[in-house]
Amino acid sequence: MASPLTLLRLLLTFILPLLTFALKFDIQAHPGHESASKERCIRNFVAKDQLVVVTAKISGSRGDGMVLNLHIKDAIGNDYARPRDVAGENRYAFTSHSDSAFDVCFENILTATHPVMSPSRSVELDIDIGADAKDWSAIQAGEKLKPVEAELRRVAEVANEVVNELEYLRTREIKLRDTNESTNERVKWFAVGVMGTLVGLGAWQIVYLRAHSERMSGVTTEKQRDQRESVVTPVMTAQDSDGATLQ
Repeated sequence: MASPLTLLRLLLTFILPLLTFALKFDIQAHPGHESASKERCIRNFVAKDQLVVVTAKISGSRGDGMVLNLHIKDAIGNDYARPRDVAGENRYAFTSHSDSAFDVCFENILTATHPVMSPSRSVELDIDIGADAKDWSAIQAGEKLKPVEAELRRVAEVANEVVNELEYLRTREIKLRDTNESTNERVKWFAVGVMGTLVGLGAWQIVYLRAHSERMSGVTTEKQRDQRESVVTPVMTAQDSDGATLQ
């Protein structure tokens, strides 16, 4: 009975050719100068130290009133290629510097001085990464491999890349989980601190209001006492004056 790895290799041998296709789209030309906001980008992810081959087939020709610029960069800020005024079939190969997404950007600038009807260019883009980017025909000829051996070797490298990508995703999931747990722990202690602050503030308000009430009650009592004394004093003065008159 065939092993699971052998079955996976055979499955990939028949499925991967069906998944290989090029992306086709049109880019409208815009007047003016170069602008990053006018770029149209295609994004893909690549692991560190992987070979990437970008093949772009662009319609038109140089000097037709349009200038199409191409820019290959990653999310970290590395520039891998930046050709100007490209046309026809162009191929660019590079090795990624880190695990990150990379962009293949196109910008079509209208340079014609005369009116151009529907200024645009068609682009057929093909991006090969890892084992798919290698020239297996040259490897087969150089190492004198049989076609089946070369295909099995290619499928084995693709399977290894899938395993490495799954391992990378697992490692990333562990990091994200640790970050979530750390954040939850910090949020919990922050909530405890907030609740403690609110309880302390509430207790302080109760003590302050009680002291304020007692102080206001004392002031009111003193005012009432003063008012009673001020009423009693004139009465006693009147009684003394009446007694002196009778004598």
